Amino acid sequence: MVKAAIARFGGVDILCANAGIFPAAKLGEMTAGDFDHVISPNLKSTFLSVSAVLPEMTKRGGRIVITSSITGYPGWSHYGASKAGQLGFMRTAAIELAPKKITVNAVMPGNIATEGLDGMGADYIAGMEAAIPLRRLGTVRDIANTALFLASNERATSPARRSWSMAVRCCRNRPRRSMRCEAAAEAPCPLSS
Repeated sequence: MVKAAIARFGGVDILCANAGIFPAAKLGEMTAGDFDHVISPNLKSTFLSVSAVLPEMTKRGGRIVITSSITGYPGWSHYGASKAGQLGFMRTAAIELAPKKITVNAVMPGNIATEGLDGMGADYIAGMEAAIPLRRLGTVRDIANTALFLASNERATSPARRSWSMAVRCCRNRPRRSMRCEAAAEAPCPLSS
């Protein structure tokens, strides 16, 4: 995939790591095989995709957008674990790759109307919609627009600040109201030097 992108476009500037499966399996019935079946395409593929683009992105910088999730439902603990793992990966990768002018962000959609939901049935989808204030599932276009924004020049001022802003969201030493390094008075961003 990376070689094809280089051949066709002359390089790789953006990676959208968007793999995700969610076959249901409740705890107590889930096997190690069921768990691995979800962890590999959802979490391991993020690592493999990022690793594949790094040699090219390291040359001139780039943007990585990972599709994670805020979703948690009974029967999806393996899915939830894989998506939470992506967020941990994103936070660390953002800090590690910022000096190379590579940003790493995540989109965390909730319930999205995808082909994967088609087979779940109307009652299942209606139950999901009932839990949403707007009473409708998000669309693939909603997520695509968010990913496009995160990959755009409008996102923020510099790769270090962009990556740090995503990384500080869970840092207890930083104020929650301040998502950008330059706004945090108690310490300068360690990545901006």
